[in-house]
Amino acid sequence: MIVEASVETCHWGFFDAALPAVATVPSGAEVTINTVSGTPSVLPGKGFHVPPELLEIHAAGHPSVPGHLLTGPVEVEGARPGDVLQVDILDVALRQDWGYNFIRPLAGTLPLDFDEFHMNILPLDLDRGEATLPWGLKLPLAPFFGVMAVAPPPSWGRISTIEPRAHGGNLDNKELIAGTTLFLPVFNEGALFSCGDGHGAQGDGEVCVTAIETALQGRFRLTVRRDLDITYPEAETATHLITMGMHADLDTCVEIALRRMISIVSERAGITRAEAYMLCSLAGDLRITQTVNREKGVHMMMAKALL
Repeated sequence: MIVEASVETCHWGFFDAALPAVATVPSGAEVTINTVSGTPSVLPGKGFHVPPELLEIHAAGHPSVPGHLLTGPVEVEGARPGDVLQVDILDVALRQDWGYNFIRPLAGTLPLDFDEFHMNILPLDLDRGEATLPWGLKLPLAPFFGVMAVAPPPSWGRISTIEPRAHGGNLDNKELIAGTTLFLPVFNEGALFSCGDGHGAQGDGEVCVTAIETALQGRFRLTVRRDLDITYPEAETATHLITMGMHADLDTCVEIALRRMISIVSERAGITRAEAYMLCSLAGDLRITQTVNREKGVHMMMAKALL
């Protein structure tokens, strides 16, 4: 199944458990989701490909509050609150030959250091897999979705897409490339999976607020799991386990990600929590995911070979 980006299938700036699904798939099915990104102010000049559906979405109007342009939600048959949605990221591909990056006053990790708006359109070479930066640097691309989420708990109502939370959302975790699996706790019937905020490349931190923002196509396998005790986003690559922590305070982010890794390591390796804490100190890597989404992020990585 392919879910196209359109006025009918995209929601802009919010998550809401009451938002109806735009498509339904059985558990274990593959789905391809097309996404677009950006307001009219970030469109490039002549010579670049602009997905026509982005222009149609612009013509329909955009929200007065900031947030992300997402495609979905996709209902997964059989998913119910308390389950876990396993999101196998099978492929991530560019849909256009440009991306954008901007710096704006009063935002980012250094909100008072830059008092002028800076906007850059960055050409993307799809064949070479690289972006050209304004001073000529060729930067390798590593595309991923900044936002992947299920619908939040119904009691939360309509919430912004900006802050990452327990349902996933604006994780901005550059490890979530093709070949990675994301695990999200389910809060609603059907799980209701959405994605967007396509990034061509990003450093840990995403310090100026934006990565290389662009349109992406994602191919996912969405599977309902009832054999996992996961109540907070986690991920797994071919080589590493990844735990995450999101909070306005970076120290608290560290504690959340570390405590979750201690629990996983202790269970998988069959060792005590104290021994797992020691292994996290000796071999685990704490990384700053992002520092710009009001709720900051930290993720911890542990090589599976050590368990």
